[in-house]
Amino acid sequence: MAVILDASAILAVVLAESGADFVLQHMSEAHLVTVNMSEALAKLLEYGMAFDDARKQIGRLDCNIHMFDSDLAERTAILRGMTRQYGLSLGDRACLSLCQSRNLPVLTSDQRMHECGVGLGLDIRLIR
Repeated sequence: MAVILDASAILAVVLAESGADFVLQHMSEAHLVTVNMSEALAKLLEYGMAFDDARKQIGRLDCNIHMFDSDLAERTAILRGMTRQYGLSLGDRACLSLCQSRNLPVLTSDQRMHECGVGLGLDIRLIR
């Protein structure tokens, strides 16, 4: 089944965290927006991983990478007002925008994103 991954789902796999097995079941058809790729890379660098290693770890997941283009930028901006009460980040909203444009479920560990997605009628699935 095709899915969209947020940064928390990527990190779960790379860092072998709880929920990684669930995410790995869907990797063959996983999609990732570049904003969430950047978030995952930044977090791995914060954890002390070398940049080249972090990039290789994400690259080995072989996700379908989507550029944060003008369509996604506009969708993300529109979501700002609708998601403000949940405190979602730009990356969260970019992920939801890809979810809307592709009509695919999102895998995340973020409870706030899940609650927000349900409120917007989107298919947001918690990995743990």
